[in-house]
Amino acid sequence: MSALPAGGGAGDHRAVRDLDLKTLRLFVAVCDCRTMARAAAQERIEPSAVSKRIAQLEDDLGVELLVRARRGVEPTPAGLALLERARDIVFTLDRIDADAASFAAGVVTAHVRLLATPAAIAEGLLGDVAAFMREPAHEGIRVDLEEREARDLVGALHDGHASLGVCGDDADLRGLARRLYRRDRLVLAVYAGHALAGRASVRFAETLAFDHVGLPPSTPVHALLQREAARLDRAVPYRTVVSTFDAALRGVAADLGVGVVPLAVGRRGAVDVDLELIPIDDAWAERGFVLCFRSLDSLAPASRRLADHLAAQAAGAIPGETEAAPAERG
Repeated sequence: MSALPAGGGAGDHRAVRDLDLKTLRLFVAVCDCRTMARAAAQERIEPSAVSKRIAQLEDDLGVELLVRARRGVEPTPAGLALLERARDIVFTLDRIDADAASFAAGVVTAHVRLLATPAAIAEGLLGDVAAFMREPAHEGIRVDLEEREARDLVGALHDGHASLGVCGDDADLRGLARRLYRRDRLVLAVYAGHALAGRASVRFAETLAFDHVGLPPSTPVHALLQREAARLDRAVPYRTVVSTFDAALRGVAADLGVGVVPLAVGRRGAVDVDLELIPIDDAWAERGFVLCFRSLDSLAPASRRLADHLAAQAAGAIPGETEAAPAERG
């Protein structure tokens, strides 16, 4: 597989340094539009100029970035690698431009970078952040919410690449302070006519007698269920695996199997479909999520406001809980 040059020699380093931002923006546009002509129209430049810049970029990097396809052009493996990096660069530059424009117009904008695990986002974090940003007093605060796995999230907080994080309370948070964000329970979603329908609660072991609609192996819920099934010397009988909780609930509604989902997610997803949510009567099925940060003193005013909002507004928050000593709570 082709890849971008590692930059072993002096010439390679020079080529990377000399990449101009306009060319990177044009490369992203061509990948998005799939044709030079449409990209040129979008960026208000002649198609020949786009072609020349891309050819020069390929020559500088020493790899082929685009190939002709039936309906235009497509990125090569090396092109895809560059595209991922180029999108990040273009996005960052656009945010810099937006910040500069705000200050030039006399509008002071505060920026909070919030990292969260997929499970925390599924719990309703987006809604809580949206409620915070809708408040008139927070009109000048911009929140960037990024999805990260717990280990990467903790590392980014330690390195100062983000100010706040939300993750499971079982994550290794040594060196970080925390506040309780949410508590939730995993439940079993079943079709209304299922054999388990009508139960007040169910043990996880009982669910293993039925087909499951599950999530990918990379997700925390999948890992949790696999671990508990292994402890029972059993296997989770997946009939189908889908990418999101919402898709899992649709699969359950179609009677493809049962599904294990967070209660909050199940309640939202069961509004328009005929599902029952049965509490899983195992201690591990009750989960906690925490808001973590280096220290309260390290938080900028906007980050502190968001932290207070999440701790106060999220369901299950303990009123008045304050920062805990990092060592004891790790």
